[in-house]
Amino acid sequence: MSVLDSTTTILASGVRLTVPLAFAACGEYVAERAGTMNISVEAMMLGAAFTSIATASATGSASVGLVAGVVTGLVIGFVHGNFSHRAQVNTFVVGLVLNALVLGLTSYLITTSEFVSHQVHMLSIPLLQDIPLIGKPLFSERWPAFLLLALIPLTWWLVERSRWGLELRAVGENPQAADVTGIKVNVRRRQALLWCGALAGLGGAYLAVGEVGSFNQNMTAGRGYIVIAAVIFGAWRLGRTMLGCLIFGLSDAMRLALPALGVTLNAQLLVAAPYLLALLAMLLFTTQHREPGALGRPFERGST
Repeated sequence: MSVLDSTTTILASGVRLTVPLAFAACGEYVAERAGTMNISVEAMMLGAAFTSIATASATGSASVGLVAGVVTGLVIGFVHGNFSHRAQVNTFVVGLVLNALVLGLTSYLITTSEFVSHQVHMLSIPLLQDIPLIGKPLFSERWPAFLLLALIPLTWWLVERSRWGLELRAVGENPQAADVTGIKVNVRRRQALLWCGALAGLGGAYLAVGEVGSFNQNMTAGRGYIVIAAVIFGAWRLGRTMLGCLIFGLSDAMRLALPALGVTLNAQLLVAAPYLLALLAMLLFTTQHREPGALGRPFERGST
């Protein structure tokens, strides 16, 4: 295999592994700008991956499975928001419990179920897919990947330019001041969690019915935590967050591609590489950039 072919293969694999991270990161970015460190993004992705392949197997349609994954993410976001903001349970505890619950539930259900493999179809853009090096990786993908072309700018516009986004950023920076102006702080935070749930669900569903075509136990394998690291790496800016997702995706692709290319490295080190990179990013960038002022802090004034 030539150097060009090898590079194209690694890039293609990196893009495929980046797509589910990018979907989920668009949602996590919104949640964190609203002041919620959404630990349950892992549960959203894993639960969506399971329900998407289960639904696709039952209906014979991978696209219906994709929708089911989005709904699953929404449900988990709804549960997280209501426990955190209505019942006033610590949001980190809620997230960790949801992660453990979904992992245990899907691990049990996968042993009692048999699913038929389903994948959404490929979409190739004529002419552009023939561009050397980047053509195949960028312009010949499973069709949901192209939704990012709309979702990324839409997410940026909602947060940075819309009135809703202005209120969202206000509750993330200073919820008490936002409350004085009449903004319903916990309502905005729950809405942000629903947005996160929908997009994290889409990311998990893409992983199952787009990238893999089946469900394996714990198939997200900590990708939800990498998404959180990508948002921190991106200094709570969407463009840099997407760059972080790409770096982590390429790191994972190298782990898979290097042995196939005959490069001999420690297997355990290759498996750990994306997570080590995520940890390094968090160590470096949490000290260099300021997070939203009220990130992770509950707002407890009355019932909202």
